[in-house]
Amino acid sequence: MKKKRIDLRGYTNKPIDDPDNPEITAEELRRMRPLRENPELLARLLAASEELRARKRGRPPLVHPKVQVTLRLDEEVVRAFKEDGPGWQGRMNDELKKTVKRRRKR
Repeated sequence: MKKKRIDLRGYTNKPIDDPDNPEITAEELRRMRPLRENPELLARLLAASEELRARKRGRPPLVHPKVQVTLRLDEEVVRAFKEDGPGWQGRMNDELKKTVKRRRKR
C-alpha cells in the first residue's frame, strides 16, 4: 500500500488554544515534585498499571462459540437470504436452528 503524502503548505506554526490542555502556570510549576518523592502515589500508579496490563482485551469468549464451515448451497437459497439485506447469515442460522428443533421433536 502506498503511503499517502501529507500536504503541509497550509500549516501554520501558531500556538493552538486548547481548553483541555491549558499551559502550566508558574505556581503549578513551582509546586511540582518528582514522582520518586511520593512513593505512595508511585506504588498506586504501578499497581494500577499492572492491573490494566493483566486485563484481557477484546470480546469475552462465547459460551457456545459458532463453528466456521464451508457449505455449498443452491444459488437461489443464498440470493433469497441476501435480498433481505445485511445479517443474512444470521437469519440463515436462525432458520437452521428452527429446523433442528423441529427435527428433535419427532
